[in-house]
Amino acid sequence: MAKYIIALDQGTTGSRAIIFNHNGTIVSTASKEFRQIYPKPGWVEHNPREIWSSQIEVAKVALDKAGLEAGDIAALGITNQRETTIVWDKKTGKPVYNAIVWQCRRTAPICDQLKKKGLAEIIQKKTGLVVDAYFSGTKIKWILDNVSGVRGKAKKGEVLFGTVDSWLIWNLTKSKAH
Repeated sequence: MAKYIIALDQGTTGSRAIIFNHNGTIVSTASKEFRQIYPKPGWVEHNPREIWSSQIEVAKVALDKAGLEAGDIAALGITNQRETTIVWDKKTGKPVYNAIVWQCRRTAPICDQLKKKGLAEIIQKKTGLVVDAYFSGTKIKWILDNVSGVRGKAKKGEVLFGTVDSWLIWNLTKSKAH
């Protein structure tokens, strides 16, 4: 009978897996750092495939260290690196661009334009969020505007968007959940 919980902690600089028993005691852990990409000053990216591969690798290592198999896991929890944004092809699973990390400031000019147009208040009213490059909305706009072919694919419903937790769930479920 499955009686363990695995927590996948996908952070800004690395992936970690923690396995707990039914009493909440840590049984095993594993972690792995991954590459940070800085294409321009103020820009921060991650390779989505590296995020996935590092996360699944540490989950397997934690299971091995605990002497467990996937069937021993009753529940899974995910914590992740906030507003890091990933867009990927719905059919192939291939990311259309690197993940734009929550720290990235490339969309600050888009935010400034929205504020100058007087849209900050209505955006906050509708979303509960202030207009800031931290959040996903302007990152999606940047990808649609700057990555060739993505806007057309989006109009046809051929791409998916999510923060890192969505990307992990999509991969964990073999593209069945998003």
